[in-house]
Amino acid sequence: MKNNSASVRSVVVLALAAGLSAFALAEEVPASAHTLTGNFGLFSSYRFRGIDQTSGKPALQGGFDYSHASGFYAGNWNSNISSGAGYPEGNLEMDFYGGYKASFGDFGIDVGGLYYYYPGTDLSITNGGKTNSGRVDNGEIYIAGTWKFLSLKYSHAVSDYFAVPDSKGTGYLDLSANYDLGEGWGINGHVGHLNFRNVSNGSYTDWKLGVTKELSGWVIGAAYVDTNAKGDCGKGEFYCFSNSLSSQNVQDGSKTKDAGRGIAVVSVSKTF
Repeated sequence: MKNNSASVRSVVVLALAAGLSAFALAEEVPASAHTLTGNFGLFSSYRFRGIDQTSGKPALQGGFDYSHASGFYAGNWNSNISSGAGYPEGNLEMDFYGGYKASFGDFGIDVGGLYYYYPGTDLSITNGGKTNSGRVDNGEIYIAGTWKFLSLKYSHAVSDYFAVPDSKGTGYLDLSANYDLGEGWGINGHVGHLNFRNVSNGSYTDWKLGVTKELSGWVIGAAYVDTNAKGDCGKGEFYCFSNSLSSQNVQDGSKTKDAGRGIAVVSVSKTF
């Protein structure tokens, strides 16, 4: 019995020593400076700056984000779109972005650039006597400031805005709020204004009010989105979009919609 007790004590001591060594080793391993996350979601409609991008149909969206402890980041985001929203022969949006973020207590700053790419598009559009032909794309730089749950962001087009001739320098100002109510509930709001350079009836204001609920890592959302964009199809205004658009700019005239009309959008999304 004496020998057995000594053996048991030895095993316990060795196990404790091994555990302490493993804990000490874990403590010595620094946290990674690199973070990679992914995201995807299903939305009843895709609204970009308040304007309908999918002719009121659902959108499947997703992408990934890389960030470094220094504050630098890069990412990609994708969504299906309707050709009638100004993307002839196109059905996919791919966004590529990168920038730098820093925080100072409750304040933060974010600067970067974003490239919108629409593979397969073939556009020919004239504005102000100038014509652009070929693929639809857009390049922007942006700067944003945050304070607690509020953010203010300005985006500036460094190319013709989504291939519309003579629209370089178009700007978008966005004020947003995301407030955590606790127990998985949150509310969000937004108001933005697009100054569409050299485009008649192109400038407008949009707004959104929404609520979210987290359930087992999934986020369920509902929001009301609206604008004062000029989209009256009876008057042939700028934001009257068709369901489809060919490379010759031929619209599906039988199915047109005010792309800036108010709409409720529901969604389910997840970040992993």
